[in-house]
Amino acid sequence: MEFFYILILAMVQGIAELLPVSSSAHVIVAEKLMGLDPTSPQMTMILVMLHTGTMFAVIAYYWKSWRETYFASAQQFRANGANLVIATIATGVVGFGLLHIIKHFFVANPTTFEIEHLFGNAKLMATALASAGVLIIVSSRMKDRGDNEVNARSALFIGAVQGLCLPFRGFSRSGATISTGLALGVNRRRAEQFSFALAVVLTPAVIVKEAYRLYQVEVASAGSDIAVLLHALVPGLLGMVLSFITGLVALRWLSRWLEQGRWHFFGAYCLFAALVVLWVG
Repeated sequence: MEFFYILILAMVQGIAELLPVSSSAHVIVAEKLMGLDPTSPQMTMILVMLHTGTMFAVIAYYWKSWRETYFASAQQFRANGANLVIATIATGVVGFGLLHIIKHFFVANPTTFEIEHLFGNAKLMATALASAGVLIIVSSRMKDRGDNEVNARSALFIGAVQGLCLPFRGFSRSGATISTGLALGVNRRRAEQFSFALAVVLTPAVIVKEAYRLYQVEVASAGSDIAVLLHALVPGLLGMVLSFITGLVALRWLSRWLEQGRWHFFGAYCLFAALVVLWVG
């Protein structure tokens, strides 16, 4: 893949991934405009590698605040760790349950269906973007209740909502999870920290899944030469570095707007983006 394409995708991913506007939807639209297939194993793997770059940006950006809260004491570590486990389990249950429902009730040939096949559906993506926009706008009207922390109940709901985001490109993971936290009365800063801690937990599993999917396709088409797989990963590694840099910029933007009460602007943008996605098709 040409360096120019990787540069564009990495910039789009790095900025949009850490803003509540669905990076996947933006990257998929960019891929379509550049004549690329967003459902192919190569492109979904590159998308995952871009997510990896932004994951490292999240770790770099939040490490100090996580150290002061999540790692402040053994008790805090256990409590926050338990909440992350609860949320991650809820994500898995809802995400895999939803995948099972889609596969067996809405797909003509479930034996060959993969969730990545949904990524090119513009109408589905636009609907997800619009849903995320409405959720963000509604949650922005919720009054910030001071220092309310994430507890087991709110972690369960946040994780379940994250599970709803997994199959649908356009349903912003960060937008949905932060908004759910706000709706449940969690402090804005705490909701933001927890949302991105969940992303760090979830991303490695997605990377392994997509790497294995790409490996299967490459081996089937070119034999068992591992060099073929490594060659396919090189564009993603380059994009990962670029998305890390742009991701740091986006995180500063998100934190500032969230704490300044401008969260609803992201929701309005999602509604606008939904119309653009329908237009691009």
